Amino acid sequence: MKHPVDAHVGKRIRHRRWMVGMTQQQLADKVGIKFQQIQKYETGMNRVSASRLWDIADALGVQISFFFEGLEDAQAAAKSTENDLMADKEALELVRSYYAIPEAQRRRLFDLARVLSDAAA
Repeated sequence: MKHPVDAHVGKRIRHRRWMVGMTQQQLADKVGIKFQQIQKYETGMNRVSASRLWDIADALGVQISFFFEGLEDAQAAAKSTENDLMADKEALELVRSYYAIPEAQRRRLFDLARVLSDAAA
Protein backbone atom coordinates (compact mmCIF):
# COMPACT_ATOMS: atom_id res chain seq x y z
CA MET A 1 0.00 0.00 0.00
CA LYS A 2 1.50 3.32 -0.99
CA HIS A 3 1.67 6.13 1.51
CA PRO A 4 -0.13 9.36 0.48
CA VAL A 5 3.04 11.43 1.01
CA ASP A 6 5.02 9.12 -1.31
CA ALA A 7 2.26 9.38 -3.92
CA HIS A 8 2.25 13.19 -3.64
CA VAL A 9 6.03 13.47 -3.94
CA GLY A 10 5.92 11.13 -6.94
CA LYS A 11 3.26 13.23 -8.65
CA ARG A 12 5.32 16.35 -8.07
CA ILE A 13 8.40 14.65 -9.56
CA ARG A 14 6.37 13.66 -12.64
CA HIS A 15 4.82 17.13 -12.89
CA ARG A 16 8.17 18.91 -12.76
CA ARG A 17 9.77 16.43 -15.18
CA TRP A 18 6.97 17.06 -17.67
CA MET A 19 7.22 20.82 -17.18
CA VAL A 20 10.91 20.84 -18.11
CA GLY A 21 10.34 18.44 -21.02
CA MET A 22 12.46 15.63 -19.64
CA THR A 23 11.82 11.93 -20.19
CA GLN A 24 12.01 9.37 -17.41
CA GLN A 25 15.16 8.02 -19.05
CA GLN A 26 16.81 11.44 -19.12
CA LEU A 27 16.03 12.03 -15.44
CA ALA A 28 17.24 8.55 -14.54
CA ASP A 29 20.51 9.16 -16.41
CA LYS A 30 21.07 12.45 -14.58
CA VAL A 31 20.40 10.84 -11.22
CA GLY A 32 22.32 7.64 -11.98
CA ILE A 33 19.50 5.09 -11.74
CA LYS A 34 17.31 3.08 -14.11
CA PHE A 35 14.19 4.67 -15.58
CA GLN A 36 12.05 1.93 -14.01
CA GLN A 37 12.98 3.34 -10.62
CA ILE A 38 11.78 6.79 -11.73
CA GLN A 39 8.48 5.15 -12.75
CA LYS A 40 8.16 3.62 -9.29
CA TYR A 41 8.91 6.95 -7.62
CA GLU A 42 6.39 8.78 -9.78
CA THR A 43 3.60 6.33 -8.97
CA GLY A 44 4.47 6.35 -5.27
CA MET A 45 5.14 2.62 -5.30
CA ASN A 46 8.69 3.22 -4.03
CA ARG A 47 9.72 5.81 -1.49
CA VAL A 48 12.36 8.33 -2.46
CA SER A 49 15.23 8.53 0.01
CA ALA A 50 16.37 11.95 1.19
CA SER A 51 19.63 11.77 -0.76
CA ARG A 52 17.86 10.61 -3.93
CA LEU A 53 15.26 13.38 -3.58
CA TRP A 54 18.15 15.84 -3.28
CA ASP A 55 19.62 14.50 -6.55
CA ILE A 56 16.23 14.62 -8.31
CA ALA A 57 15.62 18.19 -7.14
CA ASP A 58 19.03 19.20 -8.47
CA ALA A 59 18.40 17.46 -11.82
CA LEU A 60 15.01 19.16 -12.16
CA GLY A 61 16.21 22.56 -11.00
CA VAL A 62 13.96 22.97 -7.95
CA GLN A 63 14.28 23.12 -4.19
CA ILE A 64 13.33 19.98 -2.27
CA SER A 65 10.38 21.85 -0.77
CA PHE A 66 8.81 21.90 -4.27
CA PHE A 67 7.93 18.21 -3.90
CA PHE A 68 5.93 18.87 -0.72
CA GLU A 69 3.97 21.92 -1.91
CA GLY A 70 0.23 21.35 -1.75
CA LEU A 71 0.60 18.26 0.43
CA GLU A 72 -2.18 19.28 2.81
CA ASP A 73 -4.59 19.74 -0.09
CA ALA A 74 -3.47 16.44 -1.60
CA GLN A 75 -4.10 14.59 1.64
CA ALA A 76 -7.65 15.92 1.76
CA ALA A 77 -8.19 14.96 -1.87
CA ALA A 78 -6.73 11.50 -1.30
CA LYS A 79 -9.67 10.75 0.98
CA SER A 80 -11.91 10.87 -2.08
CA THR A 81 -9.88 8.91 -4.62
CA GLU A 82 -12.75 8.55 -7.07
CA ASN A 83 -11.56 11.84 -8.60
CA ASP A 84 -7.99 10.59 -8.91
CA LEU A 85 -7.39 9.65 -12.53
CA MET A 86 -4.58 7.26 -11.67
CA ALA A 87 -6.91 5.34 -9.36
CA ASP A 88 -8.89 4.41 -12.48
CA LYS A 89 -7.71 1.00 -13.70
CA GLU A 90 -8.31 1.87 -17.36
CA ALA A 91 -6.34 5.13 -17.10
CA LEU A 92 -3.46 3.37 -15.38
CA GLU A 93 -3.39 0.68 -18.07
CA LEU A 94 -3.42 3.38 -20.74
CA VAL A 95 -0.45 5.14 -19.14
CA ARG A 96 1.50 1.88 -18.84
CA SER A 97 0.79 1.05 -22.48
CA TYR A 98 1.76 4.57 -23.52
CA TYR A 99 5.17 4.30 -21.85
CA ALA A 100 5.76 0.91 -23.47
CA ILE A 101 5.75 2.61 -26.90
CA PRO A 102 9.17 3.70 -28.22
CA GLU A 103 9.85 7.38 -27.49
CA ALA A 104 9.68 8.70 -31.07
CA GLN A 105 6.33 7.03 -31.72
CA ARG A 106 5.09 8.01 -28.25
CA ARG A 107 5.79 11.67 -29.03
CA ARG A 108 3.74 11.48 -32.23
CA LEU A 109 0.90 9.77 -30.35
CA PHE A 110 1.04 12.51 -27.72
CA ASP A 111 0.88 15.21 -30.40
CA LEU A 112 -2.11 13.46 -31.97
CA ALA A 113 -3.89 13.24 -28.62
CA ARG A 114 -3.28 16.94 -28.00
CA VAL A 115 -4.74 17.88 -31.42
CA LEU A 116 -7.79 15.67 -30.83
CA SER A 117 -8.40 17.12 -27.35
CA ASP A 118 -8.07 20.67 -28.69
CA ALA A 119 -10.57 19.86 -31.45
CA ALA A 120 -13.01 18.40 -28.92
CA ALA A 121 -12.92 21.51 -26.72
